Amino acid sequence: MTGGEIAGLLAAGVFAVLVLLLAVPILKLGKVFDELRLTIRSLNNETVPLIDEVTRTVSTTNSQLEKVDGITTNVSDASANVSALSSLVASTVGQPLIKVAAFSHGVRRAFTGDAPQGPHRADRFGADAGTGGAPGTGAPGGHGPGEERP
Repeated sequence: MTGGEIAGLLAAGVFAVLVLLLAVPILKLGKVFDELRLTIRSLNNETVPLIDEVTRTVSTTNSQLEKVDGITTNVSDASANVSALSSLVASTVGQPLIKVAAFSHGVRRAFTGDAPQGPHRADRFGADAGTGGAPGTGAPGGHGPGEERP
């Protein structure tokens, strides 16, 4: 054997050892890919029922929201009716109650003698205030048609 043949055999042996050393990580990488494939398959099998359940839940939630929307519409209408009723009661009962309260206050002051201190109303507003004439009627204190205003 010549030196070239020995060098060739040595190179072939080193190459064979290198192939064996590289085969181990390649086999391990193959096992990793097998595990990855199994994991993806199991994930896919578990995801499909989960998506079906989520779809049912969303459908149920939508139907419940439609019912709640109807309820809120009814509550809004009832609130508007209560507001209108409150305004009606305030206008029909409130004004007469204020008048009754003012009347009873006047009657009470008249019976107890609690007259206000100071000038009479006619005196406070001038001499024309007590004459009772309304503008445009020609009554005393008023300005009739064709009369000059002061």
